[in-house]
Parts: sequence; structure tokens; C-alpha cells
Amino acid sequence: MLEVRAANMLEIGKVARHAEAMGYAGIWTAETKHNPLFQLLLAAEHTQRVELGTAIMVAFPRSPMVTAQAAWDLQAASAGRFILGLGTQVKPHIERRFSTAWDKPVARLRDYILSLRAVWQNFQHGGRMYYAGEFYKFSLMTPFFNPGPIAHPHIPIYIAGVNEGLAQLAGELCDGFHVHPAHTVKYVQEFVKPQVAIGAAKTGRDPASVSLASGCFIITGKDSAEMDKTRAWAREQLSFYLSTPSYRIVLEMHGWEGIGAQLSALASRQQWGDMAALISDDMLHAFAVEATPDKLGKTLRERYDGVLDRVSSYIPFMPGDTDEMWREVIAEMHR
Repeated sequence: MLEVRAANMLEIGKVARHAEAMGYAGIWTAETKHNPLFQLLLAAEHTQRVELGTAIMVAFPRSPMVTAQAAWDLQAASAGRFILGLGTQVKPHIERRFSTAWDKPVARLRDYILSLRAVWQNFQHGGRMYYAGEFYKFSLMTPFFNPGPIAHPHIPIYIAGVNEGLAQLAGELCDGFHVHPAHTVKYVQEFVKPQVAIGAAKTGRDPASVSLASGCFIITGKDSAEMDKTRAWAREQLSFYLSTPSYRIVLEMHGWEGIGAQLSALASRQQWGDMAALISDDMLHAFAVEATPDKLGKTLRERYDGVLDRVSSYIPFMPGDTDEMWREVIAEMHR
């Protein structure tokens, strides 16, 4: 499935409608500068077919009850097209940007997911509200505050992660797993899929029932100048991501852990401008898809067929002069 990542909150309705008309299968929003749920509510109002998901919304700053209610409303507003994508973020952001607790993130996210499903069960069927886990406890719900049943009560939950704990949790409990955009095919095939399978075995699930989704870095352009521009952008973005120590596993699989240490050192000194030069051509080839517009669809399909179930471009989608290229890519991916 080829999907789109949305940008520009004020234009999201127009963008979503345009993406649906072009044949995209889904629209993802991320928690960066804007609330991803607000964007999806606007997208739901302007579309009828495409799936709508967060990739991702940060879980821990929100009570599961708050998230459950917002997700329930979005599922109702979209007539069953919503996918709740959750992420843990990393410790500095949780503690210093959101001012909330960071402790045992995998165990906390497991409890978060289980409590969400308990709340949704209560919304749909009523009765006594009771859930007691390691981190979250819910024992009060009155009819005045219960939104009541909806036509599509099953809300798929995807989680995002890089290392074994969250990949296994996805296999154990979730409908999908958001593979980080800073990935390689080797990492997905030799690390992510086996870890998802380990988690699935814990609960007797088929690991194939867990969809793998990811944004991918795309290098393309109408001429060499545009190709150079997107190549430089990809190097900069990858150097930022790969400077994060918790993402080091991807580099280690290719023998590039030394580069990761150098990137972390530069980031700690805020020498952002010096980092992109450490991303070699070999690394760029492993992490990004590079092709001219006429070959982009075929190249994407060849790289990800049998590797990912849902693919989106890391570059946010905006209607414009690249529409014809993306129509061809969509057609190729459908084939």
C-alpha cells in the first residue's frame, strides 16, 4: 500500500481530499508541531475511503482515558477508518518536553494498550468499568460520561519502535508496527520480523497478522540539481536520527556503529552542520530509495515487496507539480 504523510494543518482537508482522489490508501499524521488527532479529524471530514492513522501520537503524556475517548470519537467520525498509532518517544522528551514520567517504557506501553481496550469495551457494552494494571487503574464510569457504542468498535493499534522490546510487544498485542523511517531492508528482515514473531508466539498469534508500516526516504528529482538537493536533505535527516543512541541497532547490523558514536558526539556538541558528511554513499543507498521519477514506483516495489505491508514517503505530501509522478507510483504499487 502506498500512503501519504500529511503536513500543514490548515491545509489538511484539501490535502486529504486530493490524496484520496489520487488513489492513496492511507493518510498518516505525526505528533511534531501539531496535534495529530486534530489533523485527522479534519481529514475525516473531507474523505470517505482512505484510512487515517497517527504515525505516531506520543502515548505517555496522555491518560489512556483521554486517548480512548479521542480515538473513539475519531473512529465514529471516520466511519471505522481510524488507526491509532502510538509511540513512547525517548526519555529526554518525555521528561523535559512533556514533563511526565519515564519508567519501564515497554511495560508501561503494554499496560496502556490493555487499558485502552478495557475502556473501549466499556464504551461499547457498558457495565462496570474496571481495569487494574501496573501503571493504570480505572474503576469509575457513569452513563453521563460514557459516549456509548459505535458502528466500528475495533480500533487497530499500531506501535512504533526500534529495538526488541517494542517489536516483541507489537507481535504480542498489536495490529501493526511502525518501523522507523531510518531503517534498512536488512534490519527489517533480520531483526524486526524475528522480534515480532517472538512476541506473537507469546500469545499464540500469527506474526503475519501484524502489519509492518514505515515511511521511507526517497531521493528523486526531474534533473541532477533536484536529485542533489533531495540527496543532501536525506543525508541531513538521517544523520539527525542516527545520532540517537537508542537507534544504534540499525547501524550495528551493518558494521557502522562507529559512525553512530561520532554522530552522537557531534549532536551533543550541537555541531549539526557537521553531521551529514558522515553519511556515506553506501549508507545512503541502504537507508534511502533513489530513482528518477519514471522508475520510482518500480524501485519502491522491488525494495519493499515482501518486506513492508504499508509504505509512505517520508516527505510530507502536498498537491502540486509532482502529482503525475505519484499517480504513476501508486499505479505501480497497486500492480
